[in-house]
Order: sequence, then C-alpha cells, then structure tokens
Amino acid sequence: MNTLNETHDPCLRSWVSSAQDERSDFPIQNLPYAVFRPRTSGQAWRGGVAIGDEVLDLAALAHAQLIQASDPLAPAALNAAAQETLNEFMALGPAHWGALRRALSRLLRWGAAEKDALQQCLVPQAQVEYRVPARVGDYTDFYTSVHHATNVGRLFRPDSPLPPNYKWMPIGYHGRVSSLLISETEVRRPRGQLMPPGAPGPTLAACKRLDYELELGVFIGPGNELGQAINLDEAEAHVFGLCLLNDWSARDIQVWEYQPLGPFLSKNFATSLSPWVVTMEALAPYRLPFTRPSQDPQPLPYLDSPTHRTQGSIDIQLEVRLQTLAMRQAGQPAAPMSQSNYRHAYWTLAQMVTHHAASGCNLQPGDLLGTGTQSGPEPGEGGALIELTLGGQQPLSLPCGERRTFLEDGDTVALRAWCERPGAARLGFGVCEGQVLPASP
Repeated sequence: MNTLNETHDPCLRSWVSSAQDERSDFPIQNLPYAVFRPRTSGQAWRGGVAIGDEVLDLAALAHAQLIQASDPLAPAALNAAAQETLNEFMALGPAHWGALRRALSRLLRWGAAEKDALQQCLVPQAQVEYRVPARVGDYTDFYTSVHHATNVGRLFRPDSPLPPNYKWMPIGYHGRVSSLLISETEVRRPRGQLMPPGAPGPTLAACKRLDYELELGVFIGPGNELGQAINLDEAEAHVFGLCLLNDWSARDIQVWEYQPLGPFLSKNFATSLSPWVVTMEALAPYRLPFTRPSQDPQPLPYLDSPTHRTQGSIDIQLEVRLQTLAMRQAGQPAAPMSQSNYRHAYWTLAQMVTHHAASGCNLQPGDLLGTGTQSGPEPGEGGALIELTLGGQQPLSLPCGERRTFLEDGDTVALRAWCERPGAARLGFGVCEGQVLPASP
C-alpha cells in the first residue's frame, strides 16, 4: 500500500490558480488521469491529468520534453500515459506511476522554472471531451456493501436477507464491457421481460422501475498470469486507481430474470463511468483500518493479514443528486438524494482483487471492477432508489414538488465523491452523470 511522500504535502501550491480553489476536486495533491481531446476537434485521443479546471495534455508534454531523466522511470511512464488509452501506463506498475506523479507534481508547483513552457500544454476542461480511459477487456461487478445487500435482501427475503455465503467471500458477477459509457452519455430506458404480480405470463416491455447504483470503479494495473493467485498484501500493487461508476439497473426486469444465474438484461444496457481515475497513491492520506464486527465470521486467511487490518479501508465520501426535467427547465439545481462513505464497505479493494484471482483467473491491465452499490448504515444513506423508497413503497419528495419511486424519462443522475480530513488536502473524483431517455419505439 502507498505511503505518504512529498506529493501529499498539504502545503503544496500550484501555479495553476484554479487548483487553489478550496472547492476544486483537482488540487496538486490529486493529479488524476483521463483520456481526452479538444471537443469536436476530431483530434487524436490522448492521456491527460487534471489540475484545477485545466487538463495537462500529456502528449504535448511528452513532445515538449520537459520531464528530465533525473528519474529514469518518468519519461517512459509519460510516453505510456500519453497514448490513446491508459492500458500501457496501467501495466507499468506502482514504481512508474509514482515516478510520473513526482515529476508532474514538481512541474506544477508554485515557482517551477518550467511554468511558461508548461502553460502551452494546458487545455481548459470546459473545452474537452472524454472517453472511457482504458480498453476494458473484462468487467466484474461486486456486491461489497453489507448495508445495501441487507436492505435489498429484506425486500425479497425478509426472513433471510443475506445469502449464506455473503460474509465469507466477496460476491460478484461478470458484466458487459460494450455498454460501458463515459459520463454525460445519455442512457436509454431498456426493454426486457416483465412479469407483473398475478399476470398469467411475462411480456416484453420497457422497464418501469429504472434505478441508479452508487459505486466506485476499480481499474486494474499489472495483471497476473493464468493460474497464478494474488497475495492480499500485494493486491493493491495491481490496482491503478478508482473512478465513479453508476450501474444502471432495471429492477422489474431484474426480479424476473435473476434466478438462477443472476442479472442479465437488467444490467447489460448501460454502466456509466466518470472520466477521471484517481490513483491509489493520491488516496494514501485517507487510509483507514479494516474492521469486521466480532460476532461476524472473520475472513479466511487468504483474505486477511495484519497489514490489511491496519489500513485496508479508504475514507471516501459519496453522494447522489437528481435533477428532473421540470427542475432543469425551471433552472433549479439537482437535489441531494443520499450520502454514504466507502469506509462502510464489508469487503475491501484488496479482498476483491485477491478473491477474483484466487481461482487462477488472469486479470489484465485496464480490466474494471465495480464495488457494488455503496450504502451506509443509516436510512438516508442508501445508494439506490430501491433502498431509499423501500422498493417503491415510500416515494421521495423533491424540492420542486415532484415525487419519485424510480427514475422517469428526462431525469439526470449525478454521482460525486471526495476525500477530506484535517492535515490533508481535499480531493475529488469529478462527476459521473447521465440523463434517462425514453425507451426505443
């Protein structure tokens, strides 16, 4: 796991003035990665780093040759990060990632001699477009929030909400890569088989109970060979970073199809990602101990270690906001739906990666894992509408006077996340946003 170094110093300031705004997600202590190009330019996609409200164009930086070979790993890391996907950079591993982070931090600090030349490599974020930052070979979605699993389980199995294996291993299923969408891509309401209560048989129809799911996305760095497991204390060396993830869910399709093999059409139509990937090194100041209630089964040895107990969790605050079409037309801002924190996750990043590879499954650079919906222990901390409305039984009231049980056409869902604590710089993840369109005719 990453330790604190010069790049985490909360006193660091950047010559990019917008990075000093206390509301900015992207101070110099963050430096997340994305793949971008100037909007509507038709130019080649390339890697970029967020600093304030600017994007540092890594291809332009590589061409300018401003990173010297005083750290021999940094130039190679820069060339890999400047490509049209981040896969090559993700594959290099923590030593290269750390070398480039140090080099970028030094170039962007107040007083850097390279300021004038580096300014030519900045592009305003308002003028760019993004795409999914890696070529994702495989996508696995987990179910790591015991609060979400319990809340949803109570709706369908009141006497036994959790499956018997839940507290013994991280549960997951393989998702659909082709429908991974970058933030701001519109999401069309899906169709599937619906089985209304009391009906003699199912019908093919548009989903009526469309939901969001507040998750984190986990991008894999270096992979493992087929047949080779990953040790728990080495697992995070295989994790490049985190983004926001909205696993859109058709609840009425899901309830009819999920037995015996799990979700299918209810999940495969869209999964939205935020463009910025916050590195594990940037998150080092926000580590927390991993704990498990003493009355619960403790993890099996391959999912446990003293180091992991000390700092296996991460303090990441999470939020969902909703803006209806009527709110948007009236100029009203999005309304907060819920807040939670990733520290409540029952299974950690390292445990997800270790269990995924325990069978010998070969993870690859750019593979994506989802954490599953992140809900907190309190009633208002549900990460999905199915929890907040008790399966649609208790509609939520919005500031404009509208009510929601599930999403309606025209609704826009925005996920946000940030980290802050005394003695560390606040950093954020940007936004993961999507608007619901009507089902296709």
